[in-house]
Amino acid sequence: MDYPDIDKYANLNSAIHRLEPRCKVISFTILIFSAVFVETLHLALLALLIAITILIISRLPLAFVVRRSKVILVFILPILILMPLTVPGTPLWQAGPVIFSEEGFFFALLITLRSVAAITLVLTLLGTQRFDTTLKALSLLKVPGILIQMLFFTYRYIYVMMDEFLSIWSAMRAKGYSFRLNRYGLSIIGNLVGMLLVKSYERAERVFLGMQAKGYQGRPMSFAPFAIRRSDCFMCLILISIAGGLLIYPLVIT
Repeated sequence: MDYPDIDKYANLNSAIHRLEPRCKVISFTILIFSAVFVETLHLALLALLIAITILIISRLPLAFVVRRSKVILVFILPILILMPLTVPGTPLWQAGPVIFSEEGFFFALLITLRSVAAITLVLTLLGTQRFDTTLKALSLLKVPGILIQMLFFTYRYIYVMMDEFLSIWSAMRAKGYSFRLNRYGLSIIGNLVGMLLVKSYERAERVFLGMQAKGYQGRPMSFAPFAIRRSDCFMCLILISIAGGLLIYPLVIT
């Protein structure tokens, strides 16, 4: 099975890959927040162009970002339809009582551009270093351990639950089951979900006990080198300056 590994391309060689993990987390986080808080369309478009440029520099395949963004975009794209219908303003299109407002459309477009820019930056951050390295960097940056453990186990058990689901689904198919959208089919799916939760819980308990037996104490382990160089500081400063520019630019031109 093709697993959706977030750090599948962590071993590539690029300026973004070589950036020290703590510097990368700090600079990308500031850049993501600056992209999310821009207030105009042209700045949101500029933030998206910056995100795409960083993605190109990182040498991550475009398909990597597109594939992992699809699920999130499913929740974002309805905004483009619902927002113009719910925000009052100048009619862009009207059919009886249904008004598609210009203000709502541009506001939805602004939200979409912000979201796509932020998603691209997040995937670039996570895709250019191993996930355990990201967790170790967060730990060194004094992020609470409980949050790091939640991230670690969530990431780990996505694959566990997928394995369990495929195992149960294969057994059902082998017994001749084929899904039909009726009451019987839905009851079978309900039973499958319940069985999946029980089996995942039991497996999680066994894995946790095994980790404790091997000395796990809640701290992420990583053998990646953590040493900040001048080039890391310089790159970090550039990214933070870009983030600051996105927020300061509207104040300068007014």
